[in-house]
Amino acid sequence: QVQLVESGGGLVQAGGSLRLSCAASGLPFSSYTMAWFRQVTGKEREFVAAVSWNGNTYYADSVKGRFTIARDNAKNTVYLQMNSLKPEDTAVYHCAADGTVEVVTTDQREYDYWGQGTQVTVSS
Repeated sequence: QVQLVESGGGLVQAGGSLRLSCAASGLPFSSYTMAWFRQVTGKEREFVAAVSWNGNTYYADSVKGRFTIARDNAKNTVYLQMNSLKPEDTAVYHCAADGTVEVVTTDQREYDYWGQGTQVTVSS
């Protein structure tokens, strides 16, 4: 049984930082693309960042230069370091896993497994 469990969300002032973690189990973690998506109530889920099985990283333009995704295969964990947070970053952040290694996709429909999400709220 595959499980993705996010943690690290919370309330932070604009300009602050948070680090999200996603602990994975039940899948060959090191061979999966791992990604973060976010969703605001009433809006579509949007891609934030992804890291391929071999460490290549990809970011949405809206977070480039502020967010950093990283993986620790020894701990089966993927992280999202979020700096210079803005109120528009407020959302539920979800971790996702994709077993297709040839291409890293930003399309949520291609991801096989999802976590329940962690709330990030940035106050102005």
